[in-house]
Amino acid sequence: MIALQFAALLLTAIALVPGGAHAASLLTKMAMTQPDYFIAQMTYNGWALFGIAQIAALGVNVALAIALRHETHPFRLSIATVACLVAGLAIFFAFTYPANVATQNWTVAPADWRALRWQWEVSHAVNAALTLTGFCTLALATLLTPRA
Repeated sequence: MIALQFAALLLTAIALVPGGAHAASLLTKMAMTQPDYFIAQMTYNGWALFGIAQIAALGVNVALAIALRHETHPFRLSIATVACLVAGLAIFFAFTYPANVATQNWTVAPADWRALRWQWEVSHAVNAALTLTGFCTLALATLLTPRA
């Protein structure tokens, strides 16, 4: 159980990194001109690999929830973690990914690029909040799990 909890904590923490970075830079990036913003977006090339950590975190947290099914409070907290991670993925595919597609990963500036920037930045900030909430519920589930 401890190894599963450690893996869940580690992967969920890694999954939090990109959203936290996006949230931290949101205000600065919202003030950028289109050319500067598109240049800044190039720093995210290769960040799709964080998706592996997000999927792995979801899988490990599902496994942890199953393992905790007989521990009422840790189980409920683990389910909350899974719900946060699923909601984050849903937001990514509903808002972030379409903005990436519309801008060809921020290499083409459509007429509505400002609206797409807002959609992209806010979806990442919401995702960061959800992942942080999921990490906190996971930490509480871990702390409340009885030890033999």
